[in-house]
Amino acid sequence: MTDADPFDAVDVIISKRDKAELSDAQIDWVVDAYTRGVVAHEQMAALAMAILLNGMTRRETSRWTAAMIASGDRMDFSGLSRPTADKHSTGGVGDKITLPLAPLVAACGVAVPQLSGRGLGHTGGTLDKLESIPGWRADLSYDEMLGQLESVGAVICAAGASLAPADKLLYALRDVTGTVESIPLIASSVMSKKIAEGTGALVLDVKVGSGAFMKDLASAQELARTMVELGTDAGVSTVALVTDMGTPLGQAVGNAVEVQESVEVLAGGGPADVVELTLALAREMLAAVGRPDVDPADRLADGSAMDVWRAMISAQGGDVDAPLPEAREQHVVVAPGSGTLTRLDALSVGVAAWRLGAGRARKEDPVQAGAGVVLHAKPGDQVRAGQPLMTLLSDDSTRFARAEEALEGAYDFSPQADASTQPLVLDRIT
Repeated sequence: MTDADPFDAVDVIISKRDKAELSDAQIDWVVDAYTRGVVAHEQMAALAMAILLNGMTRRETSRWTAAMIASGDRMDFSGLSRPTADKHSTGGVGDKITLPLAPLVAACGVAVPQLSGRGLGHTGGTLDKLESIPGWRADLSYDEMLGQLESVGAVICAAGASLAPADKLLYALRDVTGTVESIPLIASSVMSKKIAEGTGALVLDVKVGSGAFMKDLASAQELARTMVELGTDAGVSTVALVTDMGTPLGQAVGNAVEVQESVEVLAGGGPADVVELTLALAREMLAAVGRPDVDPADRLADGSAMDVWRAMISAQGGDVDAPLPEAREQHVVVAPGSGTLTRLDALSVGVAAWRLGAGRARKEDPVQAGAGVVLHAKPGDQVRAGQPLMTLLSDDSTRFARAEEALEGAYDFSPQADASTQPLVLDRIT
């Protein structure tokens, strides 16, 4: 604390430790002071733990989010000739929905400024997937973003360092202090970046299940409600879908293989679950900007979504006609018995893809563009003993053994002819 600082970090920590509500002034100061280096990392770590244990009210969480936004710049897309809508997913396995969704919604006359990230652990990153396209670049200036949104209608790129810098500091701290699971801190982390991004409407895809951050429905619903409240309080039209992530989305998990599957969706094909969720989120985004009468399925059918995809990739230097990278080695996992596949665990498949080289353990690790898992059966499908269940892909064949270890106990079979599967969309929160 300096003479100019109105609070002492220890007093703020003690207030939250003793279950008191932090005032607006305390929140504004502590977030700003931490960003400036006045509040030490160990002090913010103590405050984050107190927040994890004692929670925050809606007012505190809204103010905390606003303070994180105020730590950096805000984008402004109000000058565009079309309304803006964005989507955020809390992350999962095989979750390539952003890739077909952004050009699809843009083909319906809405600008989609999609700031995305890279993967860590078993959840894939949108930028990693797109970087498997030869020449494609993630880093765009604000002016390049604006220009592309006006001319093409969609942009998927990296968030600049100037958006909510307080979040970047706090995110890294939470990761090493056991405070990641705090719902107020998760919600404010996501929403500070999304609100600072300046979109007019936001649709959230909150995943639940083994492959998701939230493992149970009640926690996912609480996170979804908290984020919707934060968006609403900030004047952004916000809605959340709670969706199943017990099973991987689609049949491809990795980078280049997920791009290929996304292109299949844009061409009017692709796995039914990927198409279903893409259309569900697109309809929510269109409704949020006052265009509920536009049917996005028509834009998949008539090829206009594919046209936007090609323009979007080309605008960022990507060669849309270049072949995608392929892994040098592959290994087929066969079904150990016959019957109906009743369970395929998303986390296990995600960890297998990670071990094959599709993901990273640390932010600075490289990823293999061609690595991943291609699924040949999903829950509800009939399989015979010896039939290919999935194909493992990697540039390094020595990775196959550890990937297979991750898949031990990942699937179940039943002799029954059919098996009920859980719906993809479990709840809608406004």
